[in-house]
Amino acid sequence: MTGTRIDPAALPGRPCPAASALEIVGDRWALLAVREVLLGNHRFGQIARGTGAPRDRLAARLKSLVEAGVLERRPAEEGGRYDGYHLTEAGRDLGPVIRALLTWGNRWAVTAPPVRILHHDHPLEPVTVCTACGEQVGADDLTREVVDPAWADDGPAQK
Repeated sequence: MTGTRIDPAALPGRPCPAASALEIVGDRWALLAVREVLLGNHRFGQIARGTGAPRDRLAARLKSLVEAGVLERRPAEEGGRYDGYHLTEAGRDLGPVIRALLTWGNRWAVTAPPVRILHHDHPLEPVTVCTACGEQVGADDLTREVVDPAWADDGPAQK
């Protein structure tokens, strides 16, 4: 990613890449804007309609996503005067995150699923697979290595 990077130690609480990621894409409108671009909606008006975001808030979020290297602006393909928003590599890497949120939302957050993601002819059931060994990852398979000497699993390290 060529945009903003955040020192996790500069944020309050436990240094964590999730906290740094949420500084960039944790705003509701940010992730919904990424979703719209993933769906092929590149113009500001399309993104605004799809997200329902207030236009001023959306403009600010799109600007911050461009600055962070999640989106890039490109001239309109049809020669118009408007730019379109497109995913960078960092933005494309949010695809599995968005799909996981959609799946979780259908299971736990909505009264009735308004959309399903299909994989070929069946509903997608995303899983995490380790690319190093090819195994499906379960919670019991994981351990954490705390590499910040100022922190331990239970909080700040005792001096």
